[in-house]
Parts: sequence; C-alpha cells; structure tokens
Amino acid sequence: MYDQDLLTTPFHSHATTTEVIDGVDLTGRRAIVTGGASGIGVETVRALAAAGAEVTVATRNPASAEEVVRDLTAAPGAGSVRVAALDLADLSSVDAFARAWQGPLDILVANAGIMAVPERLVTAQGWELQLATNYLGHFALATALHGNLRSANSARIVIVSSGAHLTAAFDFEDPQFERRPYDRWAAYGQSKTADVLFGVGARRWASDGITANALNPGWISTNLQRHIDDDTMRAMGAIDDEGNIIPQPYYKEPAQGAATSVLLAASPLLNGVTGRYFEDNQEVRPVEGPQEQAGGVAAHALDPRAADRLWDYATEAVTKALR
Repeated sequence: MYDQDLLTTPFHSHATTTEVIDGVDLTGRRAIVTGGASGIGVETVRALAAAGAEVTVATRNPASAEEVVRDLTAAPGAGSVRVAALDLADLSSVDAFARAWQGPLDILVANAGIMAVPERLVTAQGWELQLATNYLGHFALATALHGNLRSANSARIVIVSSGAHLTAAFDFEDPQFERRPYDRWAAYGQSKTADVLFGVGARRWASDGITANALNPGWISTNLQRHIDDDTMRAMGAIDDEGNIIPQPYYKEPAQGAATSVLLAASPLLNGVTGRYFEDNQEVRPVEGPQEQAGGVAAHALDPRAADRLWDYATEAVTKALR
C-alpha cells in the first residue's frame, strides 16, 4: 500500500528546463552533473548554470566538454562551469574525483549512464559494466561526498533512472550475471531499479539535510542508444526502414527530457522531499502488473527493505574494492 500523497507540480510532460527553473536563484550553490557533456546532461548543466549555480561537468572525457563549457560560461549572468575527469566504472577515478572536491556540495545529479551493452563486460573490480556505471559508481561517488553534501545543510541528490526498471527487480543472488545468462536488457533494467532503490535507501541521510529522488526522463534520442542496433530500434518502432526516427507524441527534445532532473535539483517544490520517483515532472504512483506496463514506478523499486539490503551490498562491494 502506498499511503503518502503524491507530489504534483504545475508543469506538463513536455515542459522545458527553462520553464521548471524559472524564477529560481541558485547563486552561491555548487552542483556536479555526471555525464554533463552530452544529451540531457548538457541541458541540465545549462539550466543550473543559467540560474547562477557553479557547475562541475564530471565526464569520462574532459576534452569532449571543452566547447560546452566555453559556451555555457559565456552566457550572460551564468554561474561558472568547469569540467573534471570522472569514470564511474573505475573506482580509482571516483576516489580521485571525490578527494579533489573541496567544500560544500549542494546538488549532485547522477546523470551519466550506459544502456544495453551487447555482451557482458566487467570492470577491474569484476562488476558488470552497466551496474557499475549506472549505479555502483554513483553510489561510491555520493558516499565519498557525503560530508560535502552534509556541510551544504540542504543538499539534493538527483538520480536519473529509466522506465526500464519496471522490467527487472534487483537480483541479490546474482547481481553481476556470474551464473545466470547475461541479458543486456535485464542488466540495464536491474541497474535502473538499483538507482531508484538508492534514493529510497538515502532516507538515512535526511537528518543530515540531504534528500535523494529518482526520475525517468522519458524517451529522448541521445548517444545513450549507441549500443542499440537498427533492427532493435525498428522492432521498438523508433526508426523506419531507412533509419529515420519515427516521431511519437511522447518523444522529447533534450531540454524537455532534462526538465524533471532540473525540477528535482532546484525547484522549491521539492524542499524536504526524499525517496520518491518522478516522470514527466510529476511524482508517480507504484504499479504492479505485466512487464509491458507503460509508465509508473515498480513496487519492487520502492521497497525499503530491498533498499536497505542494496545499500549494505553496495557499501560492502565498494569498501572491498577500495582496500
């Protein structure tokens, strides 16, 4: 039973980042956006900087962000934008990034991700790559920066999940696909369920003034889909026989896809709200039913017991890897 009132906002499903952040002043606030050099990450950085925040673009390839940083920094009234190296699949990179961060952190947007990697690839820690990048790397980053988030007095963690979480609960018996056959979509769905559970588990940080919420940005055409072949895209109805994108009413432009991230990161409507899941700029109610369910959040992703179990699993995995 889901007995809390759903948070509603005045913003429609295709509202832009400019609309949801209108009137918000982030001057003096400091933010990190992982994967902020492309796709909805760029639009998230753009909106936060335009509102006056000091934004760090955390990306695996800093050179790819140089032009973006120059453009955003040149915008009138924008906060400063800088770039720093961060490879979420490499714990030594995560550790180095966190050690280099000095002072409070007001906003952490866990935006970077990979999707549908065709074969099982593992990191140096032996972690399946999608789980490592989409969840474990972000968990390690947030926990390493916990003190910085706490010192901000009112900090927010924004976790970009996906509607794909509906298809897969977290498999505590074999999370790294060491025994079960690897399936790229099951691996992706599991990693995105872990992202939602991360927000639920972070309720333990509420007394430190830290909130965490997850979201589904919707369908946006970005390089996140780079591992999906054309036949799969055609089967999904995303492209035609010539490879052209087939417009659908639910498709979004990047500035629309990033709106929910920006809403959770900056809107006063989210003050004190934690452990919830949003899509189309609204909180959504849990659903149970067939995997084909469109929209909503799976009950398995909001289970506080699973969230606590996953928190313990991730803490042990990260601690062991950093020894």
